[in-house]
Amino acid sequence: MTTSASAGAAAAPGLLPDNPTLAQRIAGVVFQPRRTFDGVVADPRWRGVLLTSTLVAVLVSATVMSTAVGRQALVDEWERTAAAVGHEVDDAGYQQLETLSQYGALYAATGAVVSGPVAAVIMAALLHARFGRTGRARRPFTAALAITAHAGVILSLRQVIAAGLTYGRETTATALSIGSAFPGLDASSPLARALGFIDVFVLWWVLLLAIGAARLYQRRTRSMALAFMGVYLALAVLTAAAFAVAGASA
Repeated sequence: MTTSASAGAAAAPGLLPDNPTLAQRIAGVVFQPRRTFDGVVADPRWRGVLLTSTLVAVLVSATVMSTAVGRQALVDEWERTAAAVGHEVDDAGYQQLETLSQYGALYAATGAVVSGPVAAVIMAALLHARFGRTGRARRPFTAALAITAHAGVILSLRQVIAAGLTYGRETTATALSIGSAFPGLDASSPLARALGFIDVFVLWWVLLLAIGAARLYQRRTRSMALAFMGVYLALAVLTAAAFAVAGASA
C-alpha cells in the first residue's frame, strides 16, 4: 500500500524518470526500490547494472586487501575461523596463512564476483524455476536476472562498506551483523552465534529480492518477503549451529 508521502516522493521530478539512466536505476534500488523494480519489470535490462556494481566492488575490496592492513586482517579472519571450528593455528600454520594473504587482492576480487554475477545468476535460476515457468505470470529467465542483478547493488554496497571498515578498524570482524549490536552477549552462546550470522545488508538484499520477485511474478510483496526472510534466517541459524557442532567435536 502506497502512502501519500511515498507517492509524492515517487512523483517528485528528477528522482526516477520514466526512462532512468544506469546511475538512476542503481540509486533507485537504494532509495525507491518499488518504483525501480516496476521499471525493471517493464524494461528488464541487467548487463550495465551487474557489470558496474561488480567492478566497483572488485576494485574497492581488492585495493584494501592488497595493503598490509588488509592482508593482516585477512590472516586474523582465517585464524578466527579455524578457532571457531576447533582448530588452533600453530606458528607454522600462521606463517602459511601469512603467505596465502599475499593473494588477498585475488581473494577479495573472487568474493566480489561470487556475491555479484554468480549470486545473481543462481538466484535468478531459483526464481525462474519456482515462479517463472508456470502460473499467471510466466516470465523469461532474463527478466529474473534483471531483478537479481539490480538487487545485487546492495551486496556490492556491502562490499564497499566492509572494505572501508576493514581498513579503518584493521579487522574483517564484521560490524554489519545484527550480533554486533549486542556486545554484551556471551560470544559462545547459541543466540550470539545466530545473530552473528545475520547480516544487515544481506537482510536488505533478501527484502529487495522479495520486492522485485513480487513485482515480476504478480505476487503479494508481504507474503514473498516473509517467505524469503524466513529462509534466510533459517539458513543463518543452521550455519551457526554447524559451526558450534564443529567446534565442540574438534
